[in-house]
Amino acid sequence: MSTQSVPELELPKTTEYRNLDAPIYSWAATPKGPLTSSGAEAALPEHIADFQQTLRNFALNVVRPIGIKLDRMTPEEAIAKDSPFWEFRRKYLELGVTVEALGEMEPQEAALLFSILFEELGYGDAGLAISVGAGILPQWLCAKFGRKDLLEEFPDAMLGCWGITEPDHGSDMLDPSGQIVYPGSSYGRPNLVADLTGDDIILNGQKSAWVSNGIIAEVCIIYCAADSGNGPSVSEGCALVFPMNLPGISRGKPLDKLGQRALNQGEIFFDNVRIPRKYLLAGPEDYQRAVYCIHAEANALMGATFTGLSQAAADLALDYAHERVAGGVPIIKHQSVRSRLFHMFRKVELSRAVTRRGLNFNNDPQLATPSLCAAMFSKTTGTQHSFEVTSDALQIFGGNGLTKEYPLEKMLRDARASLIEDGCNEMLAIKGGSYLIDNEKLA
Repeated sequence: MSTQSVPELELPKTTEYRNLDAPIYSWAATPKGPLTSSGAEAALPEHIADFQQTLRNFALNVVRPIGIKLDRMTPEEAIAKDSPFWEFRRKYLELGVTVEALGEMEPQEAALLFSILFEELGYGDAGLAISVGAGILPQWLCAKFGRKDLLEEFPDAMLGCWGITEPDHGSDMLDPSGQIVYPGSSYGRPNLVADLTGDDIILNGQKSAWVSNGIIAEVCIIYCAADSGNGPSVSEGCALVFPMNLPGISRGKPLDKLGQRALNQGEIFFDNVRIPRKYLLAGPEDYQRAVYCIHAEANALMGATFTGLSQAAADLALDYAHERVAGGVPIIKHQSVRSRLFHMFRKVELSRAVTRRGLNFNNDPQLATPSLCAAMFSKTTGTQHSFEVTSDALQIFGGNGLTKEYPLEKMLRDARASLIEDGCNEMLAIKGGSYLIDNEKLA
């Protein structure tokens, strides 16, 4: 039997070893390389590193204290005119992070800043971070679809909401392609339908109580079934961006819930609401692309936010482990505590890496279509790890972690909600697995 020779691999050669100025014998006798604010990641560009520090200070001094106050209020108090929520909103806008500013940056640099922004907001309070994320989705998608006219009409200062989930169709609405529908069944009649047969679009029905910012938003991006004359179809729906003061729009009560209580959520009702055609962002022919696009953006946002929450919980637990004495010593001296902390920080590192890598990949200008799978990796990894890390952090705090004197019980509640929102993780895994099918291999 003959064999083929393998050509010699030529590696690029450098004239100088890049760490020659820091040889190994200059290390401490017991080496210990620290992690940074971005974990085990190379140094950030100076302007982004500076902005990250600004965001960390904002998270600690503004976001977290306000989030704790809102968590202890009733849902009605949390959105009242004198609520600290509006102080948070005003101070966030003063940071100057706008859709326009991100759009003017190099795409992959903008992706890094996007990830850092929501990591740091999540470090302060996950509910307020999601409020910011939902709040910019109308403008973000207008930018993605090149609708400068709508961006001018709805500037970033207008608080947005994203209406997609419905009372009878939660995660179903994220699946217009039918990848998770049970074989032989259908999703049934939608709860909100847009009639596209006339000059104006007519909306009738409702979105469920889980619309983030739903009770207080000024502008909405709606994803719903459309009727072009042959009856309503979820697979051929439409996406609309419009002001929330149109006649026929009403809202329910703010939702009272377990976690993310700083995040306002509530029902929106539509009674023969007339929507001018200029507010149509995506018609039936573009609907599946529109769902795919916003789903990829929102899942990445979730991954970043709950990476930040995980980092906050791990940092608090590490500090507490140095302070709390049990068994006659600070508990960090106990092997089981050190082991638990190690795995907490490992999960934070994995979540951050998956999120930033996915965002970097999906914002590569040479990529024809972003990968929803990559965004789903980010969401499911970040949220699952967040729940595990906050639970472990509470365990390190012991009984104190169960009290409202410490932030851990709130963080655990906030993390638990993340396993369901923006598509429950079980559904995302099924849908993500469907994207891995190679039909050519099944032929």
